[in-house]
Amino acid sequence: MRLPPKVTARAFARLAEIGAAPRVLRVAVEGGGCSGFQYDISLDEAGADDLVLEGQGQKVVVDPVSLPFLENATIDFSDELIGARFVVENPNATSSCGCGVSFAM
Repeated sequence: MRLPPKVTARAFARLAEIGAAPRVLRVAVEGGGCSGFQYDISLDEAGADDLVLEGQGQKVVVDPVSLPFLENATIDFSDELIGARFVVENPNATSSCGCGVSFAM
């Protein structure tokens, strides 16, 4: 049984802070990066085939091609000394590079 990705309350709260609606946060996986795959996180419009995750009046979407790569992953928002950004904690990744954007499976 495939488990969809989860979005933390902190990530939804940050989307509400920046006033993302009516746009959505799109989390996608693309080929490339230093480890083979990379995350593409952007504000976008939802597509008809997207998985829509909702919370706090905000939406995060994942396209059908990216969904298997993000199975059981957690989408969060990190605000640290090195910078603030949306991050993906992916249990399917076998390795990742230091930037946290690129991973291997």
